[in-house]
Amino acid sequence: MYINEIFSGLNPDNKPEVSLFENKYGYKKMLIEKDITLYSTCEHHFVPIIGKVHVAYIPGKQVIGLSKINRLVEYYAKRPQVQERLTIQISEGLKEVLHHNDVAVIIEADHLCVASRGVKDTTSTTQTSHYSGQFENETVKQEFLSHIYNKR
Repeated sequence: MYINEIFSGLNPDNKPEVSLFENKYGYKKMLIEKDITLYSTCEHHFVPIIGKVHVAYIPGKQVIGLSKINRLVEYYAKRPQVQERLTIQISEGLKEVLHHNDVAVIIEADHLCVASRGVKDTTSTTQTSHYSGQFENETVKQEFLSHIYNKR
């Protein structure tokens, strides 16, 4: 279970192959995959980190298969982690695949090391973010934030 499931992201052979498709429609606006389920493990306490990941990118000549975004998130999460590094790894992984920097990642997660030990706070949530390329522009960043926090 630990080798094949919980820490499967430690094996580079498990990194998902990512399908890119020609951007036939010339779509140049923000593409967002939000509320991606996150299960990881705190590398300091070996207890779960549970949350959601929001990812956005602006397509260039190619677009990524949507499920591959989820698979990249899962790959990097399936290892002992700290949330800050996980946020950067997801962003860097997407930039590597897409061959450009127009990527944003936000993670919101509950850390069971905070909830079940020490301070025993069951209501706090940790949020991390990483913006690059066009997402460093405040207007673009605010558009991303408005989409992910807009209630359906």
